Amino acid sequence: MLSQLYYIVRSKVDGKYLVAQINKAENESSVSYLLVFSENFEALSYLNTHGSDVSDRFIVESTSETELKSILERWDFQGIGLVKDPLIPKIEFMSV
Repeated sequence: MLSQLYYIVRSKVDGKYLVAQINKAENESSVSYLLVFSENFEALSYLNTHGSDVSDRFIVESTSETELKSILERWDFQGIGLVKDPLIPKIEFMSV
């Protein structure tokens, strides 16, 4: 049985993942959503479009749904941000 592969972006410098940081009200802490791409080339396109000056500091990794769940738990992310269009960008946020 084939499982869905997703692509995530990780820093070569400190190992942190590329996230969307959502700021809450003043008395609440912000939450982080792991940015996830459906295709490798979409992640690369996102990096080249929105971070061309630092794109060489990141790598794109493939991950399965199972691995993705453990990453969300380990890093305490609120959910994922599935990038639908890397150029605009259009992101669909989903909470765990």
